[in-house]
Amino acid sequence: MNHAQLVALDHQHTLQTYGRFDVDIDHGKGATLWDLAGRKYIDFTSGIGVCSVGYGNETWAKAIYDQALTLGHISNLFYSQPYAQLANTLCERTGMAAAFFGNSGAEANEGLIKLARKYSFGQYGKGRSTILTLKNSFHGRTITTLTATGQDVFHQYFFPFMEGFRYADANDLDSVKAQGGDDVCAVLVELVQGEGGVLPLESAFVQGLAQLCAEKDWLLLVDEVQTGVGRTGTLFAFQQYGVSPDAVSFAKGIAGGLPMGGFLVNEKCRPVLGPGTHASTFGGNPICSAAARAVLDILDEDALKAVTEKGNYLRAGIEKLQKKSIGATRGLGLMIGVEVKEGYTNKALAAQLIENGLLVLTAGPALRLLPPLTITKDEMDQGLAILDRVLE
Repeated sequence: MNHAQLVALDHQHTLQTYGRFDVDIDHGKGATLWDLAGRKYIDFTSGIGVCSVGYGNETWAKAIYDQALTLGHISNLFYSQPYAQLANTLCERTGMAAAFFGNSGAEANEGLIKLARKYSFGQYGKGRSTILTLKNSFHGRTITTLTATGQDVFHQYFFPFMEGFRYADANDLDSVKAQGGDDVCAVLVELVQGEGGVLPLESAFVQGLAQLCAEKDWLLLVDEVQTGVGRTGTLFAFQQYGVSPDAVSFAKGIAGGLPMGGFLVNEKCRPVLGPGTHASTFGGNPICSAAARAVLDILDEDALKAVTEKGNYLRAGIEKLQKKSIGATRGLGLMIGVEVKEGYTNKALAAQLIENGLLVLTAGPALRLLPPLTITKDEMDQGLAILDRVLE
């Protein structure tokens, strides 16, 4: 099949819900990809932060292969080793108490919302179910997580949206307090607002928010769908902010390319969701769990330290370019936002970069870079060279 045939097949049989670039991807190795015609691309996207250990990783692939031959799926009505071992590793490396496994980031955040409302109902009864989120946030594309998302542009078409959410300004504790009330049960935040433009929250704000939640007995919920699993240089971003959330969601990079999500809870929240209150048919399935265990093995402390070093290297390289179309960088680890200056658009810049062999993303008004965490210095240099040439 060639590119034109693939595009025709897509248009004939696939709902056109994605604004795809006119590029196909056939295979990859490390952080390098090739299309059907054999053209090479340096990947600064990792499937929107999913392919955390790159492409063609043999350790990851062998874990999937071995598990597929052993046990591909079994109902959660029975015990199996992979999910239990994965939960143990996640809890040991985060200090959280227990895990729930699902299939996606939106599903993980739905779980956080259910957890908070059930916790509050058990402690206080009805009437305490509102969850505060931040303006410019993004929490998913189900009806409930769209409502939780603090961007009006997403609150279209799919009416009626859910009740029970209010929005505060990021980095403004007074705004959070103003939106509070006797009906609030939790606050849900991204520590780096990803889709909003790669905007890290200020440490003082996050620590103040944690203190406020403790005083009010609001659950502090952290959405780490994009920031988790090593993306920011620690296994989870909250480990850099000096706070201990009541629950934290994860997805994207956890299984290195297979569909998996979930959330971790602290000891206070461990008993909240009992039998029959929450479930997922495919959640914690053996193959995805085995893949996730391989990802965590690869992302040991040395690898996480390297993520920070690579992020610093990329950001320094970008800022040295001093091109008229881009400005300062921001972010944590290998989650990088690049300012696009007035008179230029991030979508136009992204299209030019992709056309010249560098895959990038957009977020809010910025360019967004989420390379595989295993990207090499040579691949980063190749990407920087393309960026330099195109922006010139």
